Amino acid sequence: MATSKPIISIVTPTFNRSDELDHLIKSIDKQTLNSDYFEMIISDDGSTDDTKEKTKKWIEKVGFKLQYVCQNNNGPGSARNNGVKNSNGDLIVFIDSDCEADGNWLKLIYDYYKENKFDAFGGPDHSKEDYLPIQRAIDFSMTSFFTTGGMRGHSKNMLSKFYPRSHNMGVKKALFEKIGGFGSLRHGQDIELSNRIHNSGAKVLLLTDAIVFHRRRTTLKKFFRQVFNWGVARINLGKIDSSMLEPIHFAPSFFTTLSLLSIIGLIIYPSIFIPVIIVGLSTLFFISVIGGIKERSIIVMSLLIIVIPFQIFGYGLGFLIAFFKRFILYQDEFTGFQKKYY
Repeated sequence: MATSKPIISIVTPTFNRSDELDHLIKSIDKQTLNSDYFEMIISDDGSTDDTKEKTKKWIEKVGFKLQYVCQNNNGPGSARNNGVKNSNGDLIVFIDSDCEADGNWLKLIYDYYKENKFDAFGGPDHSKEDYLPIQRAIDFSMTSFFTTGGMRGHSKNMLSKFYPRSHNMGVKKALFEKIGGFGSLRHGQDIELSNRIHNSGAKVLLLTDAIVFHRRRTTLKKFFRQVFNWGVARINLGKIDSSMLEPIHFAPSFFTTLSLLSIIGLIIYPSIFIPVIIVGLSTLFFISVIGGIKERSIIVMSLLIIVIPFQIFGYGLGFLIAFFKRFILYQDEFTGFQKKYY
């Protein structure tokens, strides 16, 4: 039975990612949920590639309602707000343009929503076997409980408070509008929104089976810039509300500092610091082996030996620099790398 209007509105911000949009839109077209119950809004943040033309072609091909809206480049948070403004559903679901959804993704969300199980939710992101080895290595590094998975919502055994992330999250439209939508932060705007959702007293749920697949960065340089910005963002979030800066968030900067001191100490006191470095390298190798077994790839295992330090040092360095600028020098918001944010 057709509904008078969609119940779910999927909102995806994008900027110069037309090729990746193909994968996302195809995955939405293959959802098991009846297409009468949902719509999708592609919210273009001023792309200069063929995003508009390609989306217009998809509008004619897909079996669900697909909209295209555009604005001048102002960041993903603003683009998401623009998408919500043009939506018709009662539940807003966000998925990023470098993701694709599992076939049952929307059906699971819909079933929980109809049973009034949440006011807002978040779900995990994974990789697929046909992704590049570097993307699979980055995905393991970011989602494993041994690294940061315990903070990102990939396990119910969380190491910190669960904040839904914009690559896979949803919120009732009335609540989204009540708390003012996404803020002006360039990085970390999804965590800041989730914090306001928590503070509103809303019921926030982790849907571990509502899975999206995330196409990660394809070079170590891009990955480093990304995690550096996340380290910066965590400090900016802590300045907004200290509850968003928990002890566990200091861990990467601690290991970054410890590693640098160990390298210096190796020259001065080798007998003391050689065992420290051996323990560190052994731990890195152990986690890399676990990742290689999980991904069933010796290439991924080899890449993890490089990727994991890039993640820890990138995040830790951004965190330390932002901490110094904001808590020691009392400077205004520090934005990190700004080019090619998406």
